[in-house]
Amino acid sequence: MVRPVAAFDRLGEENAFAVLARASELSAQGHDVINLGIGQPDFRTPEHIVEAAVRALRDGKHGYTDSTGIVELREAVSAHVAGRTGVTIPADRVMIMPGGKVTMFAAIMMFGEPGVDILYPDPGFPIYKSMIDYTGARAIPVPIREENHFAFSAEELLSLITPETRLVILNSPANPTAGVTPRGEINRLVAGLLEHPYAAVLSDEIYDRILYDDAEHVSLLSFPEIRNRVILLNGWSKTYAMTGWRLGWSIWPTALIDRVRKLAVNGWSCVNAPTQYAGIAALEGPQDSVTRMVEEFDRRRRVTVDVLNAVPGVSCVLPTGAFYTFPNITGTGWSAKPLASALLERTGVALIGGPDFGELGEGYLRVSYANSEENIRRGLERVGGFLAEHRAAAH
Repeated sequence: MVRPVAAFDRLGEENAFAVLARASELSAQGHDVINLGIGQPDFRTPEHIVEAAVRALRDGKHGYTDSTGIVELREAVSAHVAGRTGVTIPADRVMIMPGGKVTMFAAIMMFGEPGVDILYPDPGFPIYKSMIDYTGARAIPVPIREENHFAFSAEELLSLITPETRLVILNSPANPTAGVTPRGEINRLVAGLLEHPYAAVLSDEIYDRILYDDAEHVSLLSFPEIRNRVILLNGWSKTYAMTGWRLGWSIWPTALIDRVRKLAVNGWSCVNAPTQYAGIAALEGPQDSVTRMVEEFDRRRRVTVDVLNAVPGVSCVLPTGAFYTFPNITGTGWSAKPLASALLERTGVALIGGPDFGELGEGYLRVSYANSEENIRRGLERVGGFLAEHRAAAH
């Protein structure tokens, strides 16, 4: 029997796609399915962005591009970052990627090997741990706790760093918890990182513009004392409703940018050309669609939390970033994954069990409010009805 190397057996999954597939299957069978599980905006990509891609195709932009991305797009990213953070990053440190995950892949591959530690958030995006395990590095979870409003604790994180630590992965605003780590906590982390000069940092800032109330996004690039070891992950998927376009950007230290370029040459050659021109239009064009989307998410956020907190056995803090809530379901008597499975199969509501994001996700569900208010209300009413009917059962 043909058998790949053992590393492939260590690869994990992103169960949100499995839930999406099952939800689609049930829908095709005629069931009324409400998907509150998938992490993508339910808005159309703004028309001026679509037209930029169409125009690029009509203008003959059909060929290979530089593996780092077309210079016009890298310059647009540089200008965008400077406008948002006040930090000027040369365009030759910008890497255009086929989606955000590829930056995770590249960074973790670059630092992960047997005998080293990589720190990652738990609960956190599942691909972090999957890729760490693949490289053979030790995956060290950084607890993300509800009592800390799902922000990381700098003190706790720093206590986990050892001489073997090669990479620290951060995510704020965060998936799945929607926590936003405040500036004071990030300041303490940066100060502590100065004592660990050999640990690089992968800062996943893909939700940086989806914020509510007085929440502030603090980019790790804004700290010059660690800037030479920060890898920034960002992109267009969430902000501009471009998940299917597979377009991301990353910023790399000067010492690493040629290494990731070589990885691109070996792996994906380049990002498709017309999509890159769409990326320029997104960054340089009108931003009113982003404002409207966040305003709509804000309204849904409040509805989602209010309805969840009315369900017996469920409690939910008000998130301040992204488009998720992470309700605590320990009072229902259910474990998270069995509950998520039962809700999909018996009520047609797709949610994601917290353990799909790490061991510390037990006792929680991820609810995405990237759906209409009507569907959110209908779906969560089904959840409440199911729990009322089955509350007495322990699972």
